[in-house]
Amino acid sequence: MRTVITGGAGFVGSHLCERFLAEGHEVICLDNLLTGHRRNIAHLLDNPKFSFLEHNISEPVQIDGAVDNILHFASPASPADYLAHPIPTLKVGALGTHNALGLAKAKGARLLLASTSEVYGDPDVHPQREDYWGNVNPIGPRGCYDEAKRFAEAITMAYHRYHGVKTRIVRIFNTYGPRMRLNDGRVLPALMGQVLRGEPMTVFGKGDQTRSFCYVTDLVDGIYRLLNCDFSEPVNIGNPSEITVLELAKEILAMVPGTKSVIEYRDLPQDDPKRRRPDITRAQTLLGWNPTIDRADGLRRTLEYFKGVL
Repeated sequence: MRTVITGGAGFVGSHLCERFLAEGHEVICLDNLLTGHRRNIAHLLDNPKFSFLEHNISEPVQIDGAVDNILHFASPASPADYLAHPIPTLKVGALGTHNALGLAKAKGARLLLASTSEVYGDPDVHPQREDYWGNVNPIGPRGCYDEAKRFAEAITMAYHRYHGVKTRIVRIFNTYGPRMRLNDGRVLPALMGQVLRGEPMTVFGKGDQTRSFCYVTDLVDGIYRLLNCDFSEPVNIGNPSEITVLELAKEILAMVPGTKSVIEYRDLPQDDPKRRRPDITRAQTLLGWNPTIDRADGLRRTLEYFKGVL
């Protein structure tokens, strides 16, 4: 099997490269390194089944030879990144997805789109099921990411229905683990970086907004299963264990005895979702998938990684 992974030098993408190599695939990693980094794939470069192509998928791409699978994961994915790069975020959701689908059509390949729980916006339905259409502000500061992903889902379904392309859509909920960037703006690495440096831990609002955190290897396993399942509509992959941001901050604080960090409250950002928890019934039923890494274990592994980074 020959698999192309766009955004393959990013956090999730690099773990996907590892998994598909372990499954015996030849992997072509494509990334323009806007938010990804070569260090995430440095340990793979000597593998004869792995190749890296520095390219922006928002521009047309040509891959020589057969391609069996395309996993489209190229996109800024954290608020800090897509607020800093709103136009590239919109382009990769629209033009990048179009180019990836065109390649899949030309090669007769399966395409799996990385969508996001952000398509649900600030949800009125809890937990979020795949048949919920969402509550998104299209012109707010987060709209560049939310609407890029919603468009990406729409064009993916259009290529499936009109051209018969074999497509899959994964809606990814909050994911964490090694190779996250400490400065990517997401709540978990931000809190861990602050506590390791002995800085105030910033909690927005009262900290009563909730998140559900899935360890990266669990996510990758769900994605692998979805690619090999004959189902074209979106599937949530995430850990339904829900926690408030304040509770998360206190858990992380307790993991670093003797730190000088204290919790500091800031104003809540515009359009920040108040509750986030996946309904994973579809993944359980179709894929036989459940997360296996509990939060205490996952946080410990991630904190150890960040200690090495610092």
